[in-house]
Amino acid sequence: MKKRIFAVMILFITIINIYNLSFAETASSADSLSTQVVDNDTINTVEKPGFDINSEEAVLIDAKTGNVLAQKNMDKQAYPASTTKILTAIIAIEKLNLNDIITASNSAVMAIPVGYSNAGIKAGEKFDVKNLLQMFLIHSANEVGYIFAEKISGNVDEFSKLMNQKASELGCKNTHFTNPSGIHDPDHYSTAYDMALIAKYCMQNETFRSIVSQVNYKYPATNLYPQERNFKNTNDLIDPSNKYYYEYAIGIKTGYTSQAKNCLISGAQKDGIELITVILGADKTANGLLGKYVKYEDTINLFNYGFNNYQLKDFQVANTTIKELVVKNATKDTKNLNLVTKDSLSALLPSNFDINNLKYTIELNEEISAPINQGDVLGKLIYSIDGIDYSTDLIASSDVIKSDLLKIVFQIFLAILVLIILSLVISSRNKYKNKKRKNSYKDNNIYKFKI
Repeated sequence: MKKRIFAVMILFITIINIYNLSFAETASSADSLSTQVVDNDTINTVEKPGFDINSEEAVLIDAKTGNVLAQKNMDKQAYPASTTKILTAIIAIEKLNLNDIITASNSAVMAIPVGYSNAGIKAGEKFDVKNLLQMFLIHSANEVGYIFAEKISGNVDEFSKLMNQKASELGCKNTHFTNPSGIHDPDHYSTAYDMALIAKYCMQNETFRSIVSQVNYKYPATNLYPQERNFKNTNDLIDPSNKYYYEYAIGIKTGYTSQAKNCLISGAQKDGIELITVILGADKTANGLLGKYVKYEDTINLFNYGFNNYQLKDFQVANTTIKELVVKNATKDTKNLNLVTKDSLSALLPSNFDINNLKYTIELNEEISAPINQGDVLGKLIYSIDGIDYSTDLIASSDVIKSDLLKIVFQIFLAILVLIILSLVISSRNKYKNKKRKNSYKDNNIYKFKI
C-alpha cells in the first residue's frame, strides 16, 4: 500500500515539474526592466549655420520639445527689455478672467518713465482684460503691465516675485525680473535660452497665440477716452507690407531700450514644424545695418536654417510588432504573444538623419502571465533623442488564455488517489472475507473431529 501511494506522489510531482518547465519562460525573464535608456544624438549630424549671427545673444529651438537647434551666447545674461511682457501676459491670462473689468490706477499710469511706449491710458479709465492684453502685446503699452501687477498681486514687488517663481517653474536658471514691463533695471535680466523657454510655454496658450499674431488692433472709446485708438504691431515679421515680412511668422514680441538694444522673440510655423527664436542685444553692424533691422535678419536666417535642415519625421508606426513573448501559464495555442506599439512617434530630426539608425529601449512589466486581453499594456517602448524621451505603450496583439493543465493534472491525481483508496478498501475487504472463510473452515474441521 505504501509503495503504491509513494509511486502516485512521484508521478504527480513529475507532472507538475513538466508543467512548470513548459511555461516558465516569461517576459520578465527574457527582458528585465531597463535601468538606462539608450540616447540617440542627432543634432550633431546637421551642418552648422553658414551665416554669422550679428546679435549678441541668440537661440533657435523646436517649439514642441525645446531642443536647441542653433545658438550664440544663449546662456549669457542680458537685458530683455519689452520681451519681458510675454511672461506678465501669460500670468494675467492664467490669473484673470478675460472679461474682467479693471480700472487703471494713478500709480500704474504714472510709473512709466518718459520715453517708454504707452497707450495714453488715464487714471480711472476702465478696460476689460482681453483689451488690455492686446494693448500690452501688440502696442507694447508699458502701463498695462503695472495695471496687471496691481490687480493680481497688489504691487509691483509682489508681482515680480510671482514672475520669478513662474520663470523658475518653467526651467529658467539665469533670470531675474524686477518689474512687469521690461523697463530698464540692472537687476532685471534674463538669457536668450530662458526667454525661449518662457515663449515656448506662452505659445501653448491659444489666447496668447491669437493676440501676438495680430498685425493691427483697434480699441473703442472708453469712459475717459472719447476716440478710437489704433495700434500697429511692432513686429515687422508679421506685416505683409514690410520688407522684413516673413510668411511663416506667427508672432511674438519686440523689445528695445538703450541698454538692452534691440530684442525680438519670434515664432514661425511651416510644414507642421514650429520654431522659436530669441534675439537679444542686436546693435548696428560694422557695415552700417541698424540694430532694429539686425534682429529681423538674424531671426529670418535662423528660421530658414531650421526649416532647411530639419524635418518632422515619423520614426515609429502604431501597431508595429516589437517583440514576441512566451507567456507563463498560457495554453499552447495562445502562449506566443506579439507586443505591438500603441501609438506612432514622430520628432523634428535633421533632414539628413536616417531614422533606421535610431535605437530604442524596451521596458516590460515585472509580471506578465495569463490571462491577458488584447490591448492590455504590458510595457513601454522608449526612444531618447537628443535628451528628449519619446515613448509609446507596448500592448498585447491578441488574447492569451490561461492554461487549465494544472487543474486537470490535479483532478487526475485525485481520481487516481480515489481509485487507489477504493482498490485498497476492496482489497482489505477481500482479505477479511478470505480470512473469515479460512477460520470458519478450521472451526468446522475441529468440530467434525470431536464428533
